[in-house]
Amino acid sequence: MIRPLPSLGLLDRVLRILFPGMLLLFLSGCASVSYYSQLASGQLQLLRAREPVAQVLADPSRDPMLRAHLTQSQKARTFASQQLHLPDNQSYRLYADIGRPFVVWNVFATPEFSLTAQNHCFPIAGCVAYRGYYSQSAARGEAALQRLKGMDVSIGGVEAYSTLGWFNDPILSSMMGWGDERLATLIFHELAHQRFYVKDDTEFNESFATFVEQEGTRQWRASRGLAADNGAQAQHRDQFIQLVMDTRTRLENLYALPLPADQMRQRKAAEFERLRHDYRQLRDSQWAGDKRYDAWINAPMNNARLLPFGLYDQWVPAFAALYRQEGGDWLKFYAAVEQLGALPVVERKVALKALTGS
Repeated sequence: MIRPLPSLGLLDRVLRILFPGMLLLFLSGCASVSYYSQLASGQLQLLRAREPVAQVLADPSRDPMLRAHLTQSQKARTFASQQLHLPDNQSYRLYADIGRPFVVWNVFATPEFSLTAQNHCFPIAGCVAYRGYYSQSAARGEAALQRLKGMDVSIGGVEAYSTLGWFNDPILSSMMGWGDERLATLIFHELAHQRFYVKDDTEFNESFATFVEQEGTRQWRASRGLAADNGAQAQHRDQFIQLVMDTRTRLENLYALPLPADQMRQRKAAEFERLRHDYRQLRDSQWAGDKRYDAWINAPMNNARLLPFGLYDQWVPAFAALYRQEGGDWLKFYAAVEQLGALPVVERKVALKALTGS
């Protein structure tokens, strides 16, 4: 039996009961019942684990460090609604200890000679470029099956996700490990998905939320009188992302060539080695010993590992330009984003490219 939470609305309580049936009702005949069952079960377990943040803060027996982080989180949560004009609801005013480092593990897959993601479609979120699992072992099992089909595969752990307002999303224990500012950025990012979301356009949605996260964090720091970030880490991140995006472009051009498979594999491997070489050269000449991306760059490389970069960052400069165009007014910015989202997908991409001047 699900523990009742007095701060949750009637819709949330009803959906907790109906959610598994809703998922199964909308499944197409080719969908895997076992896969959707684990989605429903995982979401319900998360709902059961929720408790009001105020309840945790009022309990002196709870971990003092947890209470300190949650106190700061609620300041960021209030800032999100009052200053960033993100949804003002019970999301992130609840807490859930899930007992694992990530809430879900996403499995990305592409053909061997393509950067086109294997899409998966869901009743609520539409089509996305990954498949999520609440169990790491289940994600590994799916990855193994995809590899047997000759696909390039990657698994990525996710600290948080948005149910797009269908439920009151909690702060998860998986969101707590990287400090108060990182927690604030996750709240801004996930609430942005609640603010606006376009079905079947992962690049648009994630780039929009990433921009809100980045600009929201800058304003959050300023509101507390903190010095602006010195920009070194952000610059390194942007330079690293650009290296990956350049590699994606070269690979896309390569895969368009009519080459034999063996030759294609050799040239594909050469592009990944070029990425590693360019990264090390940049790191050693400009980054003063910053090796934060070494583990990623030294791991086995394939197409699927590059997918999240295009998904989360492709249109961030376009949204930044749109925000400036709207005079830094969040409400006008959101209205302009909604107009973009209403366009047919081809026109939407043309408009986004125009914003970046490309």
